[in-house]
Amino acid sequence: MRLIDTHTHIDYPDFDADRQEVLARSHSGGVSRVLIMGVTRENWSRSWHLARNDERLHAAFGMHPIYLDEHLPEHLVELEEWLDRTASHPKCCAVGEIGLDFFLKDLDRERQQRLLEAQLQLAKEHDLPVLLHVRRAHAAMIATLKRWRLPRAGIVHAFAGSTEEAREYIKLGFKLGLGGAATWPQASRLRRVVASLPVSSLVLETDSPDMAPSFQAYQRNSPEYLPEICRTLADLRGESAEELAQACLHNTCELFGWQADAVP
Repeated sequence: MRLIDTHTHIDYPDFDADRQEVLARSHSGGVSRVLIMGVTRENWSRSWHLARNDERLHAAFGMHPIYLDEHLPEHLVELEEWLDRTASHPKCCAVGEIGLDFFLKDLDRERQQRLLEAQLQLAKEHDLPVLLHVRRAHAAMIATLKRWRLPRAGIVHAFAGSTEEAREYIKLGFKLGLGGAATWPQASRLRRVVASLPVSSLVLETDSPDMAPSFQAYQRNSPEYLPEICRTLADLRGESAEELAQACLHNTCELFGWQADAVP
C-alpha cells in the first residue's frame, strides 16, 4: 500500500523533537510523500527548508483564513514573490492552505473573501492547484470557484459537507480530502456521505498534528496513522484498503502532475 498525505502541518513545533523519526515510521508504513501547508508568511521558509532537504516532503504556500489578523497587505506581495521563485520547482505543489472560515464569528467575511480571491488569482497565474480550508462556508466557496474556474482545481481539505456540495466540487474538478474525522463512529452524517462518494474524487490526509482519528483520540495526529485511517475508511465504504489507497494515489498524482510509478 502506497499513500500520500495531502495535508499536514509537520513543520509545527509539535514535531520538533521527533520529526525525522515520525517521517521514517510513516515511510516504512507506506506513506511515500507528505505535503506541508503554508498558513502564514512566518512558516513559508521553514516549510520550504524542510521540503528541499527531504525527498518525502513537498510544500505549499498560502495564507490561512483563521490567521486573518496576522496577514498584512504586503504579505500578498511576498507570497507572489515566493511563487515566482518556487512555482516551477518540483518541491512546490500548490497554493495553500487558503479558504473561508465562517465558523469563527470574529473573522471578517469580506476580508476573508478578498484574501481568498487574491490567492486564487496567484494560483491561476502560476498554474498551481489550491488546497482549500472550508468551514461552514461551502455555498460561498462553491460560488467563488464557479466564478474563477481554476484550470488545475485542487483539494477541499477535511471535506465535511453534504453529498450535494460534494457533487458541486467534483463538477469543478476538485478532489475531496478525507482523514481522521470520518473514523469517529459518532460522525454519522459524515460517514454516510463518505460512503457514497465516488472513489475517483478522493484523496487522503491527516492534518497532523490536528484532527486525530478515533484510534488516537485526543493525541497528536501524525502521517504514520494514514494507513490505519485508509483501512478504516475503506471498511466504511465497503472496499479493500488496497483499492482505496491505489485510487487515492492515482487521484493525488493526477492533480499534482506526478507519475504514480515514480512515487517510492
